[in-house]
Amino acid sequence: MKTNGKLAGAAGALSVLMAAGAAQAELKVGALMPMTGDLQAYGESSRNGVELAISEINDAGGVMGEPVVLEVSDTQTEPQAGVDAAQRLVSVQGVSAIVGALSSGVTIPVASSVSSVEGVPQISNASTSPVMTDLDDNDFLFRTTPSDAFQGVALASVAVENGVDSAAILYINNDYGEGLANAFADAFEAAGGKVVGSNGYEPGQASYRGDLSAVSDGESPLLLIGYPENGQTILRQALEGGYFSDFFFTDGMKSPVIVENLGAEFLNGSFGTAAEARADTDAAQHFRSAYEQAYGEVPPVPYIDTAYDAVYSIALAAVAADSTDPAAIRDHLRAINDPDGEIVGPGEFAEAVDRLEAGEPINYQGASGSVDFDANGDVGGTFAHWVIEDGEYRTLEIFEPSM
Repeated sequence: MKTNGKLAGAAGALSVLMAAGAAQAELKVGALMPMTGDLQAYGESSRNGVELAISEINDAGGVMGEPVVLEVSDTQTEPQAGVDAAQRLVSVQGVSAIVGALSSGVTIPVASSVSSVEGVPQISNASTSPVMTDLDDNDFLFRTTPSDAFQGVALASVAVENGVDSAAILYINNDYGEGLANAFADAFEAAGGKVVGSNGYEPGQASYRGDLSAVSDGESPLLLIGYPENGQTILRQALEGGYFSDFFFTDGMKSPVIVENLGAEFLNGSFGTAAEARADTDAAQHFRSAYEQAYGEVPPVPYIDTAYDAVYSIALAAVAADSTDPAAIRDHLRAINDPDGEIVGPGEFAEAVDRLEAGEPINYQGASGSVDFDANGDVGGTFAHWVIEDGEYRTLEIFEPSM
């Protein structure tokens, strides 16, 4: 059947209009957050970081004249729940990009079975497993926090600096825990330290006494790599059973909830590392001021500013692409960090948009530091050496580890 020329022309014009409308559709950002489960202590604060960025972007005019819309879904800190939540965000809510998940053990299956398959960019603000670097994700997986390949080196350096010459390791048995345990052990032993025992533990157990007994030598401190919910149980049983009295930690255990529930007298002097930006940059100072105005004091937990920067990156990439199409956003995530571009930061969204619309390159410098994605979607970064003093988390220094 032949088509009337006028009808064909009208159909063609309608297609163009529909395509233009699709290109200018509102930007929907999905947030995969652990509002329950083992990482619940980090869920609300990371969500605050996401919401703060969206609020600033919308106050500056939104993306292509439309307000950014947020869809939040709970991962429950469980791989299957995270995959299901991500699929709903993509298939039902129709998001153009995803921030999260937080746990590497959730982020990796989401990337493998949802974001890379559906073609939706995913930027984790907290997943640090080295496995992510070489994951077959069709270039749809990014992160705004450095890999544990760096944190392992950073923590080994801090441990040696604190006079630790031998250590036991207990790590959550997932990609995050195993990757970080291996990275630390390699760097620690290269620096002359000795690992007296190393075991993975399964979350959700009533007792971890067998795990503790297996790695304890009666005198070395325990490096606990895990999350607050189960981590508290492990620490309590370590103290009650006399397996350990001295501890050091990684980023996943930097939560005030642990000190509140166990007591400062048992944790004072404990130390650890976590990715943290230098506080003296304009971007970091803007973020802190804006967060305090919106929510009160910034809590001493990581990955709030990295969630904030993930949203800014998505929004700027959509502006650079002049589209909310997921693949187009993915294709412009690196373009907004042009080393030859004008430096723009948080709170300067309108200025960044003006430059992009004028065809000028920009170099987004985030609250968490440089958000310069490499070929694998990774970023570099700095780490905090922190210590618990009088029940409070205190940052002693922020440094960049040498690999």
